Amino acid sequence: MFNEKANNLKAHLKTLHANMANTEEVDVELQELLRQLDADIKQLLEKRAVDENDESTTYGLAERSQELSAKFAAQHPRLEPALRELGNILSSMGI
Repeated sequence: MFNEKANNLKAHLKTLHANMANTEEVDVELQELLRQLDADIKQLLEKRAVDENDESTTYGLAERSQELSAKFAAQHPRLEPALRELGNILSSMGI
């Protein structure tokens, strides 16, 4: 079950990055926040891929995603739904 959700999460991250690349000038601060969130998610997924029983987590990823969603909503409303969905996926994974 985790692998299926992890694959869904990875696909969603790719889509989000593609959408971001097609969006007019994204604020540098928001780009950095998204890069950090992406790196943290990938690190967690790699840990769990090695040991599915690994209970370590990076707390707050879903919340951080929701915060980014709120920031993007004002400047880039087309990206906000993708970030909100990312938060939902992370929440459903217990991250």
